[in-house]
Amino acid sequence: MTAEFDLFVIGGGVNGCGIARDAAGRGYSVALCEMNDLASGTSSGSTKLVHGGLRYLEHYEFRLVQKALSEREVLWSNAPHIIWPLRFVLPHHKGLRPAWLLRLGLFIYDHLGGRKKLPATKTLNLRKTAPGNLLKEEFSTGFEYSDCWVNDSRLVILNAMDAAAHGAVIEPRTKCIGAEQKNGLWRITTEDSQTGEKKSRTARMIINAAGPWVDDVIDAATEEKSPHNVRLVQGSHIVVPKLYDHDECYIFQNEDERIIFVIPYEQHYTLIGTTDRDYDGDPCKVAISDSEIFYLCDAASEYLKTPVKNSDVIWTYSAVRPLVDDGASKAQEATRDYVLRWQSESDSALLLNIFGGKITTYRRLAEAVLEKVEVKLGPKKAAWTIEAPLPGGDFPMDGFDDLLNWVQEKYPFLEVHQAVRMLRAYGTKVYALLGDAAAETDLGRHFGNGLYEKEVRYLMAQEWARCADDVIWRRSKLGIGMNNNQVSELDIYMKAQNEDFSRNASA
Repeated sequence: MTAEFDLFVIGGGVNGCGIARDAAGRGYSVALCEMNDLASGTSSGSTKLVHGGLRYLEHYEFRLVQKALSEREVLWSNAPHIIWPLRFVLPHHKGLRPAWLLRLGLFIYDHLGGRKKLPATKTLNLRKTAPGNLLKEEFSTGFEYSDCWVNDSRLVILNAMDAAAHGAVIEPRTKCIGAEQKNGLWRITTEDSQTGEKKSRTARMIINAAGPWVDDVIDAATEEKSPHNVRLVQGSHIVVPKLYDHDECYIFQNEDERIIFVIPYEQHYTLIGTTDRDYDGDPCKVAISDSEIFYLCDAASEYLKTPVKNSDVIWTYSAVRPLVDDGASKAQEATRDYVLRWQSESDSALLLNIFGGKITTYRRLAEAVLEKVEVKLGPKKAAWTIEAPLPGGDFPMDGFDDLLNWVQEKYPFLEVHQAVRMLRAYGTKVYALLGDAAAETDLGRHFGNGLYEKEVRYLMAQEWARCADDVIWRRSKLGIGMNNNQVSELDIYMKAQNEDFSRNASA
């Protein structure tokens, strides 16, 4: 019996979509299922950073930090529309880590990962620089270092798009409800979460990239109850109106040995996060607690001249990180590195489980998975993603401003902030979206906050969007500035479009 697919990937987060992309580009036949929307779990709930993880140096995670640091400029070059450099200001808090230790850590951080284009660390007199104006007078010395921003949910979508372009079958809203091994092949049963339709597929190997649900997949595919493999850690963030006009970020140390970030967000807001606490509930129902909101407001207010109040918070988000359960005593001390583990040593039941990982190392994780795939299934094409741009990212790392000027000339009816938003989401794909539009009226119906019918139709046709939440919270963050009526109208419109698509498909 011949399998329909070489690989069947379960999980539509950054790891699953990254693996599907790499494998399909090497010539393997690939299918991917995700029980909800793509990037609907952990991969849309991060702090939106491509970074080495400065604080991991304190836990001697040098291998993880080096691996992550070496990826910053690789990912930036592959997707300069959704990834770009940031400068972080770390004030010296005299009651916490000494200044010499911070400078030593940043020296290691600068030289551990092969930094080439990102600027090096420098010492700041906070009383004579713009970033210091926001801080309390007691903070006179600080350090400024580099990391990168990433639009996390769009990173997932772009990997899925590129996987599909290389022949992968991508099926969001499709849950794996069972898998059985027979005659050296897997028979995987999936169920469409909207229609209830069940399908049966065969594959030579299953890649379990289900994140917080990784143990559930093991249970569905094996007769024995899975042991506890992952430690679920909740991370929550708050968004407040824009706190300052410059484009630098802050990293604040706290007395509990955690850190938080304060970052410019979506042009009009400021993002503050994250928390770290163990979570034992349903990952689908994770939500920020009142105590987490108080914690983030208090932690930021420890440094800022103008306190951040609970009443300032206009939006929050939370996610569960599926970390390897390494027995660490504190949630913030649990390793963020990944572990790849075969379910069985037998070559007749090829089930590879992925535990842990972080957004910054997703591409390296995919390459590590493909090394294992090659051993079991035989090699095909060589590794390729290190120099391959993601959809819309085929322009120079430092070419965003030139691209923005070109878009403003071609589409002069777009306001500057709208052109920036669209370029940051779609890069060069903005041409495919806007086409020959010559005026705002060519964009169709306006749903609010700069979202027009033309963009919605593009997202439905090209990016698997099916409901309002897909568009305003994962393909974008336009939901922050939309009211309930606008969201409802968008949902009604998309539902009608889905029904039209279904009728045409069955005709």
